[in-house]
Amino acid sequence: MNFSAYLNLGQTALELGLISSLTVLALFLSYSMLNVCDLSTDGCFTLGATVGAVIAISGHPYLSIPGAMLAGVISGFVTAILQTRMGVNSLLAGIIVNTGLYSVNIAVMGNSSVLNMNKTVTVFTLLQKLCKGSDIPFLAALAPYYKLIIAAVAVILVIVMLSLFLRTRLGLAIRATGDNPDMVRSSSIDPAFTTTVGLCVANAFTGLSGCLLAQYNKSVNIDIGSGMVTVALASLLIGGVFIRKGGIPLRAFSVVLGAIIFRVVYTVALQLNMQAYMLKAVSSVIVVFAISGPYLREQLPTLFRRFGLVRLKTGGKH
Repeated sequence: MNFSAYLNLGQTALELGLISSLTVLALFLSYSMLNVCDLSTDGCFTLGATVGAVIAISGHPYLSIPGAMLAGVISGFVTAILQTRMGVNSLLAGIIVNTGLYSVNIAVMGNSSVLNMNKTVTVFTLLQKLCKGSDIPFLAALAPYYKLIIAAVAVILVIVMLSLFLRTRLGLAIRATGDNPDMVRSSSIDPAFTTTVGLCVANAFTGLSGCLLAQYNKSVNIDIGSGMVTVALASLLIGGVFIRKGGIPLRAFSVVLGAIIFRVVYTVALQLNMQAYMLKAVSSVIVVFAISGPYLREQLPTLFRRFGLVRLKTGGKH
């Protein structure tokens, strides 16, 4: 494989990493800020992909973006209602919504499990046409990177929106709800309301991620969101290894960095001729190492003492 092929692989990994990082940012809001593990992510991601694809196929590529985000908001609202108003455990609520969304997604796709978008005008093809047909040298030079540009712009806008939102009074209330719901309740703020708003915003980002991936791939299948919660969790934890403290923009950037690193690892696994069914196992192993890494690092001195490594090292000095 020549150098240009490696560059193309790297660009593809970067593009897919940026698109999937939108889901990771959603988990950053729901899991890290709100302290709610939303297991409806897989179904919501597929919902955003199917709704966005159907709207784009009908001839409205621009409307596919807000349409997919609105579908995500509805999914988040249902999940939040089950948790806050119907007494359903948060994990179980996510599982219930995720299961129900399978039927909803099939219905949105017209009782089909696959949608072909090869001849569909998407936001990607619109930018590609604009760049290639432009008389401006700068725009023409950007033509090979049209997918990367859209993915990067989407991520930047989401990070800016998320940073500004979490600085508002409502955003601060959402963060406080994740830290101490009892304190929020004593401050005359309804934790059920802040949880609902937080999940709606988070799932809007997930729907956007699914919509962009569907248009990127020019196809949608019912399993497009399978395993996304695992990928997002692994990326979130990987990003936390690099930047643990700082403001919201910096932490959000670390989340995006984690998603890109995960996608690069995924790409390397593909290049090693690994069977497709093994990629899920790779995702699980990455999650295990990302979660257990800090704990194992703390346990290293104990392990050294247990196996006599510290004694040997000290004896070597004497």
